[in-house]
Amino acid sequence: MSPEIPSTVPGAVHAAAAVLAAYLLGSVSFSYLIVRLLRGVDIRTVGSGNAGATNVLRVAGTPAGICALVLDIGKGVAAVVVARLLDVGPVVIAAVGVAAVLGHMYPVFFGLRGGKGVATAAGTLGSLAPLATLASLVVFLLVVAWKRYVSLGSIVVAATCPAFMVLLPTLRGRPVAWPLVAGAVAIGLLVTWKHRANIGRLLRGEEKRLGERAEVTSPPPGGEGGQRA
Repeated sequence: MSPEIPSTVPGAVHAAAAVLAAYLLGSVSFSYLIVRLLRGVDIRTVGSGNAGATNVLRVAGTPAGICALVLDIGKGVAAVVVARLLDVGPVVIAAVGVAAVLGHMYPVFFGLRGGKGVATAAGTLGSLAPLATLASLVVFLLVVAWKRYVSLGSIVVAATCPAFMVLLPTLRGRPVAWPLVAGAVAIGLLVTWKHRANIGRLLRGEEKRLGERAEVTSPPPGGEGGQRA
């Protein structure tokens, strides 16, 4: 693998192009496009108001929700896989992963009003650290099965995945990929930030549990604070 940080102008341009491409890929809001195609509405004005797979499922049905989930995960996977093929180094690979998640959350093609990035983060982290992501997925499923809060499971995973990325290689006597851990921490912080309204509702006992219907809302432009899962 090439040096962690590009040391030449062409290398820096190459790295910047990879990060920009990842952001633009992340900015393709499949949730918006699917619901617009199937229902003729802006997903950000119906259901929970969130441009994510869970809301697609509510608004357009299970097949559409699964399609959105797979495509959103695919964005994260594709961004990291392409970066690895370009051999840009772990620092840039981590930056590419963060950029893909940022693109999903703040898509340039859709007025910077995107989703919460959980599926794209899962794809990104799964490509950065498959074993740590798999362990985090187990934690996610346990939390959701126990409490039936998807948002709580997402927040817990945001914290546990970077921890597993340190713990698992340490237990196996292998070096820790610190640049990738830093990228995972950044992604975790972004996901937690996008769930800040959910955290408030969890603390107040107002968060919707898995299987409960969300009220139809019309969030104000640019206002994401009221979005649910």
